[in-house]
Amino acid sequence: MVTRPLAGMIMGLTAALYFYISRYMDNLSAIESLSALAQETRLEVFRLLVQAGPEGLYAGEIAARLDVLQNTLSTNLAVLSRAGLIQARREGRSIRYSADLNAMSALLGFLMQDCCGGRPEACQPLLKAIAPLPTPAGKPQ
Repeated sequence: MVTRPLAGMIMGLTAALYFYISRYMDNLSAIESLSALAQETRLEVFRLLVQAGPEGLYAGEIAARLDVLQNTLSTNLAVLSRAGLIQARREGRSIRYSADLNAMSALLGFLMQDCCGGRPEACQPLLKAIAPLPTPAGKPQ
């Protein structure tokens, strides 16, 4: 079992900062990320931000699209941010949020590490489900 070094916990690093510094996903980081997504509103927020792409969305846009109160959204954005799943950038008086696709990629890689006992051909159906091929119109299948 791989665990986060005690130094990281003693220094009070969040999972996001620990992952950023070490570029290493461990069990505790994965659990924090999965826990953040294990709530309906946070999952909806994350999926909306994935759909928005790298440009992301302002907090007010997210609240309006999901019909969520600002204070509830703020709490959920904080949980997703601490888990390293989203990024926030200030633009004037507003904050724009975007999904951290590198962190999601690291999480998926961690979950699929050593998939299928070293037989990559056995993992093909799963990989196709994760990254569907684009159709001629450019939309995923």
